[in-house]
Amino acid sequence: MGRRHRRLEGAPHATAGPGARAGRSRRRHLAPPPGHRPRHRELRSGIVQFTPTLPKELVHRSAVEEVFLTDAERHGEDEMLLAARFPRRHAFYDDTLGPGDRLDPFLLLEACRQGIFVVAHRYLGVRPGHKFLLRAVEFEVPDPAALTRGDRPTEAVVTTRIEKRFATRAEVRGLRLRFGLSIGAREALAARIDYSWMPPEDWTSLRARQRGALGLPAVPVALRGRHVEPALVGRRASANTVISPPRTTDDGTHTARLLAETTHPTLYDHWVDHVPGMLELEAFRQLALRAAVSAGTVRTPSPLPVALAARFRRFAEMDLPLECRAAPAPPGAAVECTLRQPGSVAAEARIRFADADAGPVRALAAPAVHRAA
Repeated sequence: MGRRHRRLEGAPHATAGPGARAGRSRRRHLAPPPGHRPRHRELRSGIVQFTPTLPKELVHRSAVEEVFLTDAERHGEDEMLLAARFPRRHAFYDDTLGPGDRLDPFLLLEACRQGIFVVAHRYLGVRPGHKFLLRAVEFEVPDPAALTRGDRPTEAVVTTRIEKRFATRAEVRGLRLRFGLSIGAREALAARIDYSWMPPEDWTSLRARQRGALGLPAVPVALRGRHVEPALVGRRASANTVISPPRTTDDGTHTARLLAETTHPTLYDHWVDHVPGMLELEAFRQLALRAAVSAGTVRTPSPLPVALAARFRRFAEMDLPLECRAAPAPPGAAVECTLRQPGSVAAEARIRFADADAGPVRALAAPAVHRAA
């Protein structure tokens, strides 16, 4: 096995679907109602629809209420259009101390994440059962006002483009995708995701080697701990907190343990044997928010995350202590975070917040850590 192939397999975070087929769904092209004005150029031909959802197995979800994509169409060799529909309220993404009048950018990011499976299975022919590994995530909110909710579920069109193919000597085993998510005529989220995949037998062998080298059993049991008070991290429900009560070091760094609750209906929609990437990002968000509020760099207890750049370096094991650290940052700057387990860094991220009246934001430079190749 070549060096390049080994780098693809030595991935830091993975996600796999509940195990059903990822075939192409039946499609209905809906004619617009009389007097309807298209709100986005891609909708004029009626090529995407907003109901029902795509099969939950295709986007690697177990519960249909966690599926946010409703349609997909290919536009050329490297471009696809996805349709997304977001509920008026979601038990996790809309649990906030804020006014609740804006969509959570992490909800929009989840729709993009679901798109990585659609592209791989439906358009690249990756077979069901393959395991997917998340390597890098970046997003920014170009127009925060585009996140404003209406009085009905929000519909969005996601332009998806393949920027790079990561290949072994024999085949493509990963992609870099760029996403542009528009609500109406306004761009609400720009994102980029690096990911790869492997056959289930390779995954089983990889995880057995990794956990064996750490002296861990085949089946993990998540470590328990006391959760932070929800209001300190912008939440109302304690079930949606994912870190322990933060502590502050002499230099102003905030530290907390990541706590993996494997029964959480969103973050653990289905069983995986490690800490999912979206849970790692949520831990970064909660600790960075606490650090920003404590430093007085934001004015509200639940500011909007408007830019994020993260890299996943290795699997985060739920049965090892996981320490999240957020460095002090001046007003307007991104908060730099790391997630460490004994002997290694599992992930790194930068996250920037803005208050509700924030205007356009600038992109973040990505952390200088391992990338897929």
